[in-house]
Amino acid sequence: MSLLNVSNLSVTFVQYARGLRRQSLEVVTGLDLSVDSGELVAVVGASGSGKSLLAHSLLGLLPANARESGDLSFDGQPLTPARRRQLRGHEISLIPQTVASLDPMATVGAQVRRAAQVAQHVDPAEAATQALAERHLDPDVEARYPHELSGGMARRVITAIALIGRPRLILADEPTPGLHPSIVTEALQTLRKLADEGSAVVLITHDLTGALTVADRVAVFYAGTTVELAPTSAFTGDGSKLLHPYSRALWRALPGNGFEALPGAQPSPLDLPGGCLFADRCPLVIDECTVSRPAAVSVGDTTARCIRINDRQAIEC
Repeated sequence: MSLLNVSNLSVTFVQYARGLRRQSLEVVTGLDLSVDSGELVAVVGASGSGKSLLAHSLLGLLPANARESGDLSFDGQPLTPARRRQLRGHEISLIPQTVASLDPMATVGAQVRRAAQVAQHVDPAEAATQALAERHLDPDVEARYPHELSGGMARRVITAIALIGRPRLILADEPTPGLHPSIVTEALQTLRKLADEGSAVVLITHDLTGALTVADRVAVFYAGTTVELAPTSAFTGDGSKLLHPYSRALWRALPGNGFEALPGAQPSPLDLPGGCLFADRCPLVIDECTVSRPAAVSVGDTTARCIRINDRQAIEC
């Protein structure tokens, strides 16, 4: 059994519009993911596809107006709200996407020591110094404030805080945008090393090319659902080894793979179609696609949601 299992996760936000009229936004629906210890799974997809919401859900950080359903388990046990609070900062940790998550009014040392206290280290001061040293930061960094750090140093501090509890599951939410290429490489290799040392790592990213250099598998999200979960080896050539049309379109949109733009946009949570969420943009759509949401189907090491998986024309298009 995988360390983390997410099955049929749905997240709906209940909001008020125009006075007391209430509306529901189904932003995540039928989302699946599994991650083993020692594995790095990259989660890719357009903005608004539910990538960061997955991390917030696993950590129990969704806002009060969120309604959640589905099955989540960690180490074979249900991931209840109480258990998420218990594991957060210990066995499950988040590497946030922006250095703005650092407290601008506190020194680096104070923030890392605070994280060490949450992780219940016996000696928070010693643990903080060691955590920074593991990220190749000198002891004098502890006296600095976030604005006194370079972008690379700030990223290392965030990583030190996230890893100080020696988590078994690491959620890295967009850890590389805007960074120098050398720092991007360092950040990705750090995640790969953590997986090689036994942690389960979920890399949430827009950078499919970078993710493929370190990931074991790739989960492709679209409009709040998992449309495909495939090994990195499927992302090659013209993308014909990928089973879902959106995965192939995502692959072929990269500059090195044809730079083919995909017309249209993801459906709005206020107006989700009853059938396949990708149907209105899919070049292979048939009438059956609009009837109901496709179930996940496995072919070899790949799982995808498409009723035409067994249609060789669809797979090889």
